[in-house]
Amino acid sequence: MKISRPHPFLVVFALWLLVFAASSQIMIIAPILPLVGDELGIREAVLGTLVSAYSIMVGIFAVISGPFSDRVGRRTILLAGTGLMTLALAAHGLVVGYLSFILVRVLAGVAGGILSGAAVSYIGDYFPYRRRGWATGWVMSGAAFGQIIGIPLGVVLAGALGFRVPFLLFAGVMAMTFVLIFLTLPQPDVERTAERVTFGRAVAGYRDMLGQKEIAAAAAAFFLMFLGVSLYVVYLPTWLEREVGATANQIALLFLVGGIANVLVGPQAGRISDRVGRRGIILTSCVGLSVVMALTTVVVGSVTAAFPYFFLVMALVALRIGPFSALLTALVPDHRRGSLMSLTVALGQVGFAVGGTVSGFIYAGAGYGTTAVMAGACVLGMGLMVWFLLPEPSFGTAPTATSVSVAEGTASGAGGLAGPEAPK
Repeated sequence: MKISRPHPFLVVFALWLLVFAASSQIMIIAPILPLVGDELGIREAVLGTLVSAYSIMVGIFAVISGPFSDRVGRRTILLAGTGLMTLALAAHGLVVGYLSFILVRVLAGVAGGILSGAAVSYIGDYFPYRRRGWATGWVMSGAAFGQIIGIPLGVVLAGALGFRVPFLLFAGVMAMTFVLIFLTLPQPDVERTAERVTFGRAVAGYRDMLGQKEIAAAAAAFFLMFLGVSLYVVYLPTWLEREVGATANQIALLFLVGGIANVLVGPQAGRISDRVGRRGIILTSCVGLSVVMALTTVVVGSVTAAFPYFFLVMALVALRIGPFSALLTALVPDHRRGSLMSLTVALGQVGFAVGGTVSGFIYAGAGYGTTAVMAGACVLGMGLMVWFLLPEPSFGTAPTATSVSVAEGTASGAGGLAGPEAPK
């Protein structure tokens, strides 16, 4: 199917819709878990496995899908992932008990793994490096819109019509995404790997990438980013309820405020990074965020204070997302970008899982203050890694080669002018 080159805004909207639906179906699980348990008679002790089953499959299939993405092209991966996710979310309407629910979450996790990093990889293939911050910032804001719109709407629908309804809603949105990608998004004209994908070659490819200090640093930074967020967020609601006196409704409103901060700051941070560079913005975000996180229990003494403080936290988080994702797209040639993005997503899942587990022990033993300080330390470590170990490609270079010249700080072969410029 021959597709003419679409307007940049249409490309961004298609990928934004994907991120919105994919992130919403993840985030909706936590607030409706009690309802799921009541309707299906599932014990509280095993409800958490509905969350972990998804994360485990995402991590596994993210690593698997990366080399295939580099071989068959990003458009094919996007269609496969959105198609499978549509079916998986629609299958939630057939859930009758614990086993069937965990099976559909496993299937959704497989789809999530296939899609992991695909949107950002497509941006790297389609847009020139000097416009990737703009595109990435807007696309990733889909997750924040899910937090603002998708989750509250899903919770209301679940309470009124049953827990299956939000998943059916997001299945419809994902189906729209599949159709939009199929009709409007072309396969970017970039180099693809010619080698047949095998287990041995995939392992060797990941090993070779991690053998490069820049890639290893990027992977470690991504791990620390998710580890720090997990350490901070998982027990924040518990601390606010038990120590500050917040109610469940106030916690929900707090996260809505955080989503608004993400929407307001994320796209602008990406656009600014296109002009002034990525690393400085990332370091500024990480230094500021590490201090704000560490001082949470000192500054937040009331529910009223929690709202502007959490807005600041999420604004600083959003400040680094677009620039960091855009920077990652330029670290490898076109034909390795999918593998890199999938690898970092998988490591992010590991970091989030580790943080969620460790934070429980720290919170129980030393309190949330210590947990928040450790979260800040992880964030600061990420910023220092990016600043000292990752190169900043030249915005004025027109990438045409197929290898990255780290020594010269250029982005040769990292996407080039594969797609049209975003409007200025």
